[in-house]
Amino acid sequence: MKEILRHAKEVIRIEAEAVEGLLDRIDENFARAVATILSCRGRVVVTGIGKSGLVGRKIVATLLSTGTPAAFLHPVEGLHGDLGMVSSQDIVLAISNSGETAELITLLPSIRKIGAKIISLTGNLNSTLARSSEVAIDAGVEREACPLGLAPTSSTTAALVLGDALAVALMRQKKFAEKDFALFHPGGNLGEKTTPRVGDIMQPAPAALCFSPEKTVGEFLARLNSQQKDFGFILHPDGRLAGMVRDRDLRKGDLGSPRFLARPIGELMASNPPALAEEASGNEALRLMVENDLTALPVVDKECRLRGFITLRSLSSSKEPR
Repeated sequence: MKEILRHAKEVIRIEAEAVEGLLDRIDENFARAVATILSCRGRVVVTGIGKSGLVGRKIVATLLSTGTPAAFLHPVEGLHGDLGMVSSQDIVLAISNSGETAELITLLPSIRKIGAKIISLTGNLNSTLARSSEVAIDAGVEREACPLGLAPTSSTTAALVLGDALAVALMRQKKFAEKDFALFHPGGNLGEKTTPRVGDIMQPAPAALCFSPEKTVGEFLARLNSQQKDFGFILHPDGRLAGMVRDRDLRKGDLGSPRFLARPIGELMASNPPALAEEASGNEALRLMVENDLTALPVVDKECRLRGFITLRSLSSSKEPR
């Protein structure tokens, strides 16, 4: 047991030292790489093979989620036609610790003919890859954590960290804000954290059309038409939500019939409509609207009293980048 823990801690220590060593390797080349990507009109096409390829895929995912268009190109597939995804407007970020990976080196002449710029992430600044690049970022490490010095461990960790550093430097330069992050992460836990709260974007209760159950269909339609609304809420005398009525639901009836227009609106309302608390997320509001074929939802307090309402239009506007 002690030996296992000692080996595990040794790996962590070696990789931590490798990451810390990057601080001395970050220089003007890193800044040039960021400036080059910022001026790019196309995408960042990341390429690498083996463990470097896996790191490259993660870098692509991080770039995409932080506002930098990116794609991954497998070097072997690139040799057999996928290089067609690269244009002269793109930047190719090539990852190779040795800088002599055969599959990557074979791609370089074609990439140069296409006109794309090359940025390399390599542990060997004297390599063919580094010399063929407009900018070479030093990702070198003193040693691998593998006891044989063969399996990529410290070197892939260093490349991953530098990829994160690139993505974060780019998002800071672009002033990529929380609202932008929310736009690219509408789902999952991140989406719940970054999407606006219902209480922040809802319209207050006084702006809603509210009726008592005994009001007639005719009175309901008159107010809906005069205020150009397509829904209204039915409230109990104490202010609690009783139901919701949509204009399109009423128009299925015989609107020309005096008997229909004289009916109490409470008889036609949808009882217990889906409702939200102010603390709910915009994602939850969107889900409920889609599932229930609604364009608006009531927002209520713990006693089910109407606090406001949220519409699909206001929800969409809150997610638009400004």
